[in-house]
Amino acid sequence: MRVNVDLNMLCRVLVIGICVAGSGTLAVAQSTDDPWPGLRKDLFQQREILAEDGAVLLEAPVRAEDAALVPLTVRMPVASAGSVQRLYLIIDMNPAPVAATFEFGKAAGGGERMLSTRVRVDMYSNVRAVIETSDGRLHMTTRFVKASGGCSAPALKDMDQALASIGRMQVRNFDVAGMSIPTREAQVMIRHPNYSGLQMNQLTGLYIPAKFVSEIAVKRGAELVFRMEGGISLSEDPNIRFSYEANGKDGLEVTAKDTDGKVYEARAAPEKGS
Repeated sequence: MRVNVDLNMLCRVLVIGICVAGSGTLAVAQSTDDPWPGLRKDLFQQREILAEDGAVLLEAPVRAEDAALVPLTVRMPVASAGSVQRLYLIIDMNPAPVAATFEFGKAAGGGERMLSTRVRVDMYSNVRAVIETSDGRLHMTTRFVKASGGCSAPALKDMDQALASIGRMQVRNFDVAGMSIPTREAQVMIRHPNYSGLQMNQLTGLYIPAKFVSEIAVKRGAELVFRMEGGISLSEDPNIRFSYEANGKDGLEVTAKDTDGKVYEARAAPEKGS
């Protein structure tokens, strides 16, 4: 059974609850209680989750160098990758715990699968990768990351600079040694401030309204590689590197949409040898 999570609406509700509009006053108390039981029930109801069984692996730093740019890499071994339909990235202690969900299509391929991105971590937290396979089973792996302040950290660029380059996108392809042909890797990089709603405008002293990339779809020709729904826990300038199955004729097409309804597109031609 598919879990339908409207991340766009969820993030807007959470941000409204956290910030008092226009007052510049933070109105949330950090809790040290374990949020996972409630999150698990909300996202997956009473479904069994198989933990640390090797079906999904997660690489994350024990202590992040920058809480606003925490690298995560998820690997799905060959034994499970071909049947993976969805991936959930969850940061337990974040204001919006579901950082992103990925729905995989045929062009994701059946070989070893890899996906990496960067997230914000607001306080010391368990970070989880949960996959759902075609037989309806859930598999999870967890890493504890020491980081704080990632969701409210000031943007790397000032607002004028960030908005001037918003939506610029680059798609790159890579050959990968040791991975089964025709598996390749690609990287999608999008210029976008991904404002969380918790960051302060240093000039006005007011909180910047939430504005973030909410959807990304990557296709190889007409076939889907993945479709992502994202929230405020994704870092500024979203960056996703992933494996996919090349067919030797179709390049990648990427469409992204943000919470203002703006749509951004980019394409990459197939490379020689794919």
